[in-house]
Amino acid sequence: MHSPESDAAPAEGCAASSEGRAPGERRALLDVARASIEHGIHHGRSLRVDPAAYPEALREVRATFVSLHREGRLRGCIGSLDAQQPLVADVAESAWGAAFRDPRFERLRAGELPGLEVSISVLGALEALRVASEDELVAKLRPGVDGLLLREGRLRGTLLPAVWQHVPDARDFVREVKRKAGLREDHWSASLEILRYEVESISD
Repeated sequence: MHSPESDAAPAEGCAASSEGRAPGERRALLDVARASIEHGIHHGRSLRVDPAAYPEALREVRATFVSLHREGRLRGCIGSLDAQQPLVADVAESAWGAAFRDPRFERLRAGELPGLEVSISVLGALEALRVASEDELVAKLRPGVDGLLLREGRLRGTLLPAVWQHVPDARDFVREVKRKAGLREDHWSASLEILRYEVESISD
C-alpha cells in the first residue's frame, strides 16, 4: 500500500535514463498510469489491474514512483521504495497517489487532465553502502546516476537521481536527503542505514 511519509512518499526528481525496455511496454505503463488517474477522478480510488493480462516484464515485482507535471511545474510525485507487487499494479497505485495523495498539492481535478505530463520511475535494487563517514559517502556517490535513501530508526528520506540536475554537489545532495529525513545536516551515527539505487525513467 502506497502512503505518504512512509515507504511510499512524496519525492523530488522523478526521472532518469530510459533504456532497455521495449517501446510497447513503456506505452502500456504510461497508459495504465493515465487510466488510473482518470479512474481516480471518477471513482475515488486507484485502477485495479490484472497483471496476468500484461507481458511478463510488466509482471515483475518492482517499486515505482510516478510524477506529474503541468506547464513545466511539478503537480505531484508519489511512490514506493520497496518492491511489493507487480510493476503494472505498482504504476497504477503510484499514479493515483501522485494525483490525489501528495500532501504538497491539492487533489488533481478533471480540468487539469489536458496537458498533464506523466513520468514513471522504475527503481532498481537497493544497494547498501558501507561507509564510515560522510566524506566516504560523498566519494562513493555517482552524480546523475544514484538515488540515495537514508534510514535512521523510523526516519527516512530519499532523493531520486534526477535531483542531481538541481543539486549537483554530492555533499549538498547527501545533506538534502538528511533534511528530508528530518535529520541534522551534520548527523552521522553507526545506526544510519545508507542505500543507493538506479532508476529507469519512462515518459511521454
